[in-house]
Formats: sequence, C-alpha cells, structure tokens
Amino acid sequence: MFNWSHLTPLTLKDRSVGLETESRVGSKPYFTLGGHKFLIFGGSIHYFRVPREYWRDRLLKLKACGFNTLTTYVPWNLHEPERGKFDFSGNLDLEAFVLMAAEIGLWVILRPGPYICSEIDLGGLPSWLLQDPKMILRTTYKGFVEAVDKYFDHLISRVVPLQYHRGGPIIAVQVENEYGSFAKDKDYMPYVQKALLERGIVELLVTSDDTENVLKGHIKGVLATINMNTFEKSAFKQLSLLQSNKPIMIMEFWVGWFDTWGGEHMVGNPEDVEETVSKFITSEISFNVYMFHGGTNFGFMNGATYFGIHRAVVTSYDYDAVLTEAGDYTEKYFKLRRLFRSVLAVPLPPLPKLTAKAEYPSVKPSLYLPLWDVLQYLNEPVISNTPVNMENLPINSGNGQSYGFVLYETSICSGGSLHANVQDTAQVFLNEISIGLLDDHTKKLNIPKIKECQLLRILVENQGRVNFSWKIQDQRKGLTGSVTINNVPLKGFVIYSLEMTMSFFERLRFATWRPVPESYLGPAFYLGTLKVDSSPKDTFLSLLTWNSGFAFINGRNLGRYSIIGPQETLYLPGAWLHPEDNEIILFEKRKSGSYIQTTNEPMLKIETASSSLRLGAGGRGRPPEPPGNLPGAGNRSRRQPAPPPLQAPPPPSLGRRRVGRGRRPQPMSACGPGGTRAGRPGDQSAAPPPVASVPRAAECRLQC
Repeated sequence: MFNWSHLTPLTLKDRSVGLETESRVGSKPYFTLGGHKFLIFGGSIHYFRVPREYWRDRLLKLKACGFNTLTTYVPWNLHEPERGKFDFSGNLDLEAFVLMAAEIGLWVILRPGPYICSEIDLGGLPSWLLQDPKMILRTTYKGFVEAVDKYFDHLISRVVPLQYHRGGPIIAVQVENEYGSFAKDKDYMPYVQKALLERGIVELLVTSDDTENVLKGHIKGVLATINMNTFEKSAFKQLSLLQSNKPIMIMEFWVGWFDTWGGEHMVGNPEDVEETVSKFITSEISFNVYMFHGGTNFGFMNGATYFGIHRAVVTSYDYDAVLTEAGDYTEKYFKLRRLFRSVLAVPLPPLPKLTAKAEYPSVKPSLYLPLWDVLQYLNEPVISNTPVNMENLPINSGNGQSYGFVLYETSICSGGSLHANVQDTAQVFLNEISIGLLDDHTKKLNIPKIKECQLLRILVENQGRVNFSWKIQDQRKGLTGSVTINNVPLKGFVIYSLEMTMSFFERLRFATWRPVPESYLGPAFYLGTLKVDSSPKDTFLSLLTWNSGFAFINGRNLGRYSIIGPQETLYLPGAWLHPEDNEIILFEKRKSGSYIQTTNEPMLKIETASSSLRLGAGGRGRPPEPPGNLPGAGNRSRRQPAPPPLQAPPPPSLGRRRVGRGRRPQPMSACGPGGTRAGRPGDQSAAPPPVASVPRAAECRLQC
C-alpha cells in the first residue's frame, strides 16, 4: 500500500530535495520526492481548454480519483498572439491554475514547449512565425531561436517561483515535445534544455517520445520518458538500452484519442485502461493519463492532421478521456478510482457533485446579415495588387492574421478556367452567387462566360494548421500564390480579414439586421436569443438542420460545427451564460437552417466498429491503425450517474436519437414569447417541428 499523505504541496515543508531518481542493487530504479520513494500517478488537464470557472471542479475530480500529479501543456500561440504581446489573463492564467492544483494537493509536471503538438493549431506555435519565408520551425534557425528566447524570457520568469524548490508544486519540466518524431536538428534539443536552465529551471528535466523514437529525442543528462496506449514489454526495449538504471515514466498513456471532421468518434476500452494502469502500478512504473479531462477546442484553437488529406480536429477534445468534455464521470473514472483505492493507504476524498445540465427552449433566429452586408463593419481592407496569405496581411500591428476567414475580391471581365491555391477550403462567388468550391486538392474551377465585368469573391477558411510532422513548415493559410484565369494572373485585390473577435461582434450591434427569409444560400450571420433561467446550467447546442460554420454565445466563440460529424453538438458552459437572455449568433457558411436546439448530453456519433481505438506507435499525430480485436471497443456507455432533476422546459424533438459517449445510434421512433434586445425585433423561441435526419456527407468537400 502506498502512503503519500505527507507528500503533498501543502504538507511537505522541507523543499531541499526534489524529484530525483534512485537505483539500488536488488531493486528496480525508482523516483524519490523529498527523499521518500514516490510513484507518479499523473493526469493531463489543459487549463486553456477548460473554462476557468470549472478549473477547481476538474482538479478536485482528479484528486478524488486518486491521482497525485497534474500535467499540462503551455500553448505559446495563445500566450503570445502578437510579438511581444503576452496574455496570461482569464482562461490563460497559468500561475493561478498551477497554484490551485497545489492548494488541492496535486504536484505539477509542466510541459512548456515551445512546441506542444496537443492537437492545437500549429502545435502551439504562433502563426506570425510563418511571416518569415525562410522560417524553419523547431530548429536552431536564427529567427526561430530569437522568438523562443523572447517568449521564454517572459514565460519562465512566471514559472520559476512555482517550482518545488521555491515552495511551489512543479516537480518536473519537459524539454520540448516528441522531438524524436521530428529530429531535424541535433543542436535544437540541447538549445531548449539550456534555455530552460539559464532562466532558472532547477527541477527534474524530462523528454517525451513515442517508444520507437525515444533515442532520437533523448538529450544527455535528461530523463527520457515514453508515450504509449498499452502495456507491452517490447515497448520498453529502446528505453532500457538508453537508461536501464532510471525509473520508467509513461508521460502519455493514451486512454482515448482525438476526432477529426469527417471521421468517426474514437473510443477506448475502460477494461483495457484499468488493466494497463494496474500493470504500471505492479511494475512500479510512473505514468500520466492523457487525457484525464480533454475539454474543448473553443474558438479557432483546433489543429489538424495531414496524411495525404487535410483533416481538421473537431471542436470537442473529449478524447474519450476519464472525464467527459463537460467534466462528467465515466466508466473509466470509476474503474481507476476503485483501482487506486485498493493500493492507497489513505482514503480518497469524496466525489465532487456533478455539474448540472439543462435543455432550454429552442431558438429560431429571427434576424440575419449576409456576409456582404457585414463587410462595412470589418476593419479597413487590405489593398494589394496580388493575393496575400493570411499570416502576411499587414494587420494586427504587423503580426498578420492567425485564424478565421479571409475574403479576396477582384474584378473579372471574362470567364474561363480559374486556378488558385487555397488553404484550406474556399467558396467562390460571382458577386453574391456561389459558383463552386476549392480546397487543397481541388485547385481549378470553371467560370461561366460573362457579358460584363463581375466581382470575383473567394472566401477562404483556415480550418486549423497541422500540429504534427514536418508538414508544420507549410501551414500558411488563405490564398498562397497567384490566382489565374486561363493562365493569366488576376490583379487588384481587396482583402477582408474575418477574425470574428469580440470587438467585431460589438460593432455588429450597430448593424441593420434583416428578417430571416424562408431560405438563404450563402454565408451569413444569424441572430437569436437563448432564454435560460436565473441559474444557468451547462448545455449542448444541437445544430442538425445547419450545414457548417461557427457558433457564438454572448460574443464567445464556441467553435466549429459541421454536418459531416462525428461531433453533432457544441458544449456550452453554463458559466458563460447570463441569467435570462443570451445573444446567440451563428456564422453559417452554406445554407440557413431552422432552429437552434439544446440538449443535456452530447452527441458524438460512432458509425462502425472501425472507430475502436488502436493507435500507431509514431506518436499522437499518427493515424489510428486498422481495427483489431479490441474486446468491447466501440461499444461502451460513458453515461455519468443521473444528476438531480433540473427545472427546465420539456425538450423539443431533435429528430435523432442522442448518441452518448461510446454508445451506438439506436433506432428512433416517429415522433414562447418573443424577446427584445437593444431595440431589435424579438427572437421567437417556440418549439420547432420535428427535424428530419440530416444525411451525413462524409465526402463533403467542405470538410468542416
């Protein structure tokens, strides 16, 4: 039985000896903390993917499960959105998150990058790095090193006081992330190591790599850790060759996997997770569960994969983790808690209460603004003779545009074969009429004959930069290169940046919104009012009659929705809702829908058993292997215990059975008053008619 009750951030007063490794004759190598034998039971939670109001709840649940350590990445792109402009406020308050973990009794392993992968845009690197046409990311290229140095000057000064030896909870710091899978510059990892040490990092340094590439990512004098999804003795072969006299640490034990648009919801087997963790403990192997709680890729945060085709990571980072996206318990949670309770000498804390969920009256947007009406409310457009990619637009104090959409306009006076390189997808219009789609594989489009000059409009969406592999070097978005018709380059572009920030929606308050027509084709903003009670609760937006776009609640970007799945709902934290009336805006790219509905549980669709989790050995950026014989995989219920009854209106029919965590779709049987806002017409919140099932177009060219 393990008893670490005296080894917590609040009880351990003597900080002279931190996390160290020991090797004695006749015993396996092991970790010590404060001179006492210690096994790391770690779980990953990313503060930037969880509403700050829920940090404490998620950390308490980590502690109550039996974990003793928190791990988290630090996203450079979110903390330094513009050169020299740092943001550690609100949901990005790293120091507050780490100190809260200490208060709850958790140690912390920090993973500050600069590259973190994490299925986040460009692996957490800021897009303004791509303004340099010669930039080579994750190397000792001068421009990259200079940027890292300035970032680390700021970041590490915040981290140093939080270290174990300074009375804080940070017991280890990771050097970069999975560099063995990249390994383009032998001098790079030693540079990052030195950069951390010179700025005052004194705790144990570690690297993290998949089992096949641990030798490539290792640095002399730094503890190597490995990532895996199952316990196989052969997986430790390279690690034992490297450091047989050191304890084994699994920095990422993958209990689930991320989803991409157009794919299926990936699920893992709770029995397998329990069995693997049990083997780790009996083998005296320290581990970190990735993810304990995944959270949400709010806004434009998501990354992407590229294995012959660009696939954006979905908004939900549920990851089939130990807690759901909304922080609810799962079968994995209870199995691990029971396992930990059997090996820990001290009773576990009581389980925190469930976060209440609710269904609210449906919203029928009553007002809309076509994109073309919105242009006057954007910042001044860029005038350029040739197209400019998103990152090189001369906006945001010279830092370019990181996320969102870019609209390119130019006049043409003849039809023909249009050719353009777009990243990632584009809708093409003549004036306001859609004439086709382009993407990274479809570069040509026939423009019909025209009698007089027309306005050619190309609306390009950045669907998320690749976060893994050498492909990160090639992630400039928008129009990349010239646009031609019959091989003749087009000139004279007006370029609008659509970043969809809070300030943009403030300006839209002064726009003249139109009544919503029965049907509208084309990109547009739709406005409605979500009515809740005096004590808002978590809910999930269901947008089954809409096509593809983004949802905003009170100006906050909840993320992307898409008809192609597998994600069919968007998580809406109750902490972000106001009592009574809440402004909800959809930016729909293709075609108007009918109602915006809510449900008290998520819908993540599993089509077939091929969504069962089986991962390749090349790291989190690798695609899953073909399905094998995973007992029960793809068929586990992840429903949490029922919360107390909620005082919410009866839900309207969604026209489709909810698909809970890990559950398959089930056969389905057949089956208020207007508000006012700032002088606008009321938004009707009546119950809608039943919604027909929406066909899932997996081959849809607008992938997201």
